[in-house]
Amino acid sequence: MAELSIETLFQLLKESAGEEEGIDLSGDSMDREFELLGYDSLAMLNTVSRIERENGIRLPDSVVADARTPRELLDEVNNRLQANA
Repeated sequence: MAELSIETLFQLLKESAGEEEGIDLSGDSMDREFELLGYDSLAMLNTVSRIERENGIRLPDSVVADARTPRELLDEVNNRLQANA
């Protein structure tokens, strides 16, 4: 079964936002809101688009609006991947 790792998610976020350095994975980054981590809606749209393309899934538009933290986005993506397996 395919699963998106947190490391891959953070790499996609970094690339989608055009950052030279990634998110610090230490501490509570998984549960901090994207806005506090420095990611705006455009970075989120780009990230979700890449996840969809690279994993052959379609995520509802509400994912970008509703997933406020990396953990919430990762859970939603992995639930969709499991459903499509």
